[in-house]
Amino acid sequence: MTAPVTVRFLDRTTPPHIATLILMAGLSALSLNIFMPSLPAMAAYFSADYRLVQLSVPIYLAVNAALQILIGPISDRFGRRPVLLSSVAVFCAATLGCLLAPTIEIFLVFRMIQGVIVTGMVLSRAVVRDLFPQEQAASMIGYVTMGMAVVPMIGPAVGGFLDETLGWQSSFALLLVLGIALFVLIRQDLGETALNRSTSFAAQVRQYPELLTSRRFWGYCLTAAFSAGAFFAYLGGAPYVGTEVFGLSSSELGLLFGAPAVGYMIGNGISGACSARFGINSMILWGAVLAATGTGISLGLHLLGFRTAVGFFGFMTFVGFGNGMVLPNATAGMLSVRPHLAGTASGLGGAMMIGGGAALSALSGAVLSPGTGAAPLLWIMFLSSLLGAAAIAYVIRREAGIRRT
Repeated sequence: MTAPVTVRFLDRTTPPHIATLILMAGLSALSLNIFMPSLPAMAAYFSADYRLVQLSVPIYLAVNAALQILIGPISDRFGRRPVLLSSVAVFCAATLGCLLAPTIEIFLVFRMIQGVIVTGMVLSRAVVRDLFPQEQAASMIGYVTMGMAVVPMIGPAVGGFLDETLGWQSSFALLLVLGIALFVLIRQDLGETALNRSTSFAAQVRQYPELLTSRRFWGYCLTAAFSAGAFFAYLGGAPYVGTEVFGLSSSELGLLFGAPAVGYMIGNGISGACSARFGINSMILWGAVLAATGTGISLGLHLLGFRTAVGFFGFMTFVGFGNGMVLPNATAGMLSVRPHLAGTASGLGGAMMIGGGAALSALSGAVLSPGTGAAPLLWIMFLSSLLGAAAIAYVIRREAGIRRT
């Protein structure tokens, strides 16, 4: 798309406004963590064991990962708009179910159904790729994910305030209001963007080998999975390191824990401004190298005996910075391999990131124990970042070889 595109807010005959795409992706992130400060109150309300109530987080992630595989192909077949509207409507119904659930078991069932809102995150990227060429798509995705990165930073704070003032149900009431508002916004602002759809699932399935046998696609997927995996490992292990290794209080840990999010926003901003100019592969490579450099320096200092909380968490900014450059560009890359299967590529790539990240998060928690210090976590993050850099280096080398032939 070479000519400038006119965007009119709340006019679905033009491309959707960037705010609509950000809100589509952001509600998925908000529904994950806004109620986490309310878990103890919810356990008391339902007279349930805390560990049972805490299942509301991993089951949500599990449904997210599974749905990402299905959402893409369904939207490639039936279109982005009807799938988005249906998913948000189901999310609203499930949120109401969470509010009215009489037992923890019923609550957890509706909580699983809430995971359908991941559609907004998956298809916001696919919509961008439907409308823009590769480099411009990377810039747009960078802006979308930069806005979405703010949500996990403020969500728990908002949820904690609501819990203290109005009770745990207020967080879900807010999600219900936001879900209804998003439904109206999508209906008014988002027209159909997937114009070249398969006539049947059988015809679509016959096209899958084009995607699944593409080395470029798997190169971008692995780059994103390993780069994001370093961050998920941090999420799984950093709380233990902060409290048990460095002896931080909850408030101190909360202050330092968000360091990667700050870097992520900066990296996303750079992606939005520079991807179209320098190309996605260069941005991915530099981002992966930055993440590996930050974790490598932190690991080296730790092994040499320079162990401080500020140093550990400070270098995690590089991980967020690198991911902010890698993820939007790697996503644009995997969506560009077969543009007519952009929804499928977005869902499969997202499922790989969440699935792989969940595994590394569990691994980081398992290897940390009294006496190990932060070294096991840093090794996992460093090696994962290196593998991400190796994957994009393979893509670059392969594309250079194709151009020479």
